Amino acid sequence: MDVFARRRAGVLLHPTSLPGGAGGGDLGADAYRFVDFLAECGISLWQTLPLGPTHEDLSPYQCLSVHAGNFRLISLQALVDLGWLDDARLDATQNVDAQRRVRLAAAYNGFQSHAGSAERDALAGFIKEHAYWLDDFALYEALRAEYGGKAWYNWPQPICNRQPQALAAERERLAARIELVRFQQFLFYRQWKQLRRYANDRGVLLFGDIPIFVAHDSADVWAQRQWFSVDEHGQPQVVAGVPPDYFSATGQRWGNPHYHWEALKNDGYRWWLGRIRSQMEMFDLVRIDHFRGFEAYWEIDAREETAINGRWVKGPGAGFFRTLKRELGDLPLVAEDLGLITREVTALRKRFKLPGMKILQFAFDGSTDNAYLPHNHETLSVVYTGTHDNNTTLGWYQDLPDHQRGLVHHYLGDSSEPMPWLLVRTALASVARLSVIPMQDILGLDGAHRMNVPGVTDGNWRWRFHWEQLRDEHRQRMKEWVRLYGRTA
Repeated sequence: MDVFARRRAGVLLHPTSLPGGAGGGDLGADAYRFVDFLAECGISLWQTLPLGPTHEDLSPYQCLSVHAGNFRLISLQALVDLGWLDDARLDATQNVDAQRRVRLAAAYNGFQSHAGSAERDALAGFIKEHAYWLDDFALYEALRAEYGGKAWYNWPQPICNRQPQALAAERERLAARIELVRFQQFLFYRQWKQLRRYANDRGVLLFGDIPIFVAHDSADVWAQRQWFSVDEHGQPQVVAGVPPDYFSATGQRWGNPHYHWEALKNDGYRWWLGRIRSQMEMFDLVRIDHFRGFEAYWEIDAREETAINGRWVKGPGAGFFRTLKRELGDLPLVAEDLGLITREVTALRKRFKLPGMKILQFAFDGSTDNAYLPHNHETLSVVYTGTHDNNTTLGWYQDLPDHQRGLVHHYLGDSSEPMPWLLVRTALASVARLSVIPMQDILGLDGAHRMNVPGVTDGNWRWRFHWEQLRDEHRQRMKEWVRLYGRTA
């Protein structure tokens, strides 16, 4: 399916931001109710952030695996409905993650007692089909729990360095825990695919996100160190980030190890092909985060505390995307082309006909050639009011100095319609084939409800909405505007 063959509207909402029980949203009843809301409004796309298992900071851009799903998203109530679990309730005053792990262990016991042959065959088939990443991830997760959540490079040296005899002994010793991790991934994939089928049947496509870089403490770097810039002790030599920009005067030092791109190229980019395939198993459309890193990436000496003293290094460029196209065909990808974008980055994106991104909050600097202004938008692009890294549109507007507010209204030509509705309407009216609105902007929420503040390590990724916030006027506004601007499903 060519997602960009017609005009569409979408909503940006990570599943953890759904209403529901303790801890965070999941793939249960509220996810299906959200799909129904989208379909009711004629909205045909649901964009999420990466779905992988996170570290304790909950950032979906620093996952423990590029293939695995986040166990926190597994609906416990769905397991009760299957008869594999007696009680889905979690106590919000206690450690929710620990409770969830206990419930999932109980569900595995319930599965073993009550599952039919078809379900047992499905689990066995899943384990076999995904063994190329699941075996390493399950062992990694079991070992990480065994060593109190320590990163793999702090494990005993024989295990850190994957000595075969040591790994064989650990697989035998931790066999029960390994099987539980495999079962959890089976549940995640099963529930996600059921949700995707439900959404697709109602004309709603799912839009995912691939972070270009991989977390240092991840199953991927531990199991396949040859693809990453880490030394013999597992420590990164150079790390990823971006130079000083709109979000930070010192840049952003993400800390992810860079790739050994030459080694990946010599292997036919097989690691990346596997990564893309697993995401296409989950989504109808995928955004490649930090696309500019494929043309050139910001390399920071690991000893540096900030991103200021880095350098640009050429990335794999066109050869990488030629390989993807040759091996996987025309992929439904979107290039996250924000930040310092050069002519070379734009040429690479256009060469492979990848839609870029237009952020309206970046548009009003007083320059008529600003690429984010609606009159400069391209048809093959995705327009947003803002992204997960931005303030909500209302919060952004409230923080603007008076002269810049004046620029906004002078350009848009309407001072009567309040924010964020004025910018939401503008995004939906754009010539861009796809318009995506963060859920916070649909609800008219201020800056207290933003998802992430780049460069700030605490307090992010925890925002959730409540159904009481979604009023009839919001539904009617979106339904009418999606129809008015030719984006109905």
